[in-house]
Amino acid sequence: MQITKRNVELRVDGSLMRVYVAAPKAAGKYPGIVFYSDIYQLGDAMIRLANYLAGYGYVVAAPEIFHRIEPVGLVIEPDDLGRMRGNDDACRTSVADYDADCLAVIEFLKGESAVSPNQIGTLGFCIGGHLAFGAAFQNEIRAAVCCYPTGIPSGKLGKEVADTIQRVSEIKGEMLMVFGTLDPHIPESDRQTIIRAIENCAFSTGKGYSLKTSVTSRPRAVLTLG
Repeated sequence: MQITKRNVELRVDGSLMRVYVAAPKAAGKYPGIVFYSDIYQLGDAMIRLANYLAGYGYVVAAPEIFHRIEPVGLVIEPDDLGRMRGNDDACRTSVADYDADCLAVIEFLKGESAVSPNQIGTLGFCIGGHLAFGAAFQNEIRAAVCCYPTGIPSGKLGKEVADTIQRVSEIKGEMLMVFGTLDPHIPESDRQTIIRAIENCAFSTGKGYSLKTSVTSRPRAVLTLG
């Protein structure tokens, strides 16, 4: 499927937030995705994935998550210095600012003529996985995919401690979580804490719950809640 690519300027609390938007070229109504990168922002790998999803019939809106700190268009190098810079940017961004950015992107997608407003989901990686988990608290988010989401049990996300793990019951849509069992940033104890929180939510609210695991050279655990 042919796609279009463009950059959109959104203003959030006076800060210019660049949002990369990839969408199917053919006219129609498509699901929208709030797409969150890792701490390195919108590098080549993230842009390729956004374009890939657009090619399968999604309108993908990917914000620069550190727009209040970094200049527009900056991609942080994925090396040791870049890791330190990205982690510092994350610690300097408030949880409320992340939430405001999420709402701004959701409102943007709802206003796009090519987006079906009742079919908006979210996808994120690492810190972006945590942000996608938080985005799932919003009523508009019908599905969330959280890949290797860091900091959920500890609340490590921004300046303050996030209450993400305490808000699992607010998730109204479907959720897919992907963990790498060899991932040093999400130890077994954290994975089990998240699993228990979702299990407790599922049983207390009557939501469907399933846990699937697959054993490969790089095992992973997948959770779905919906």
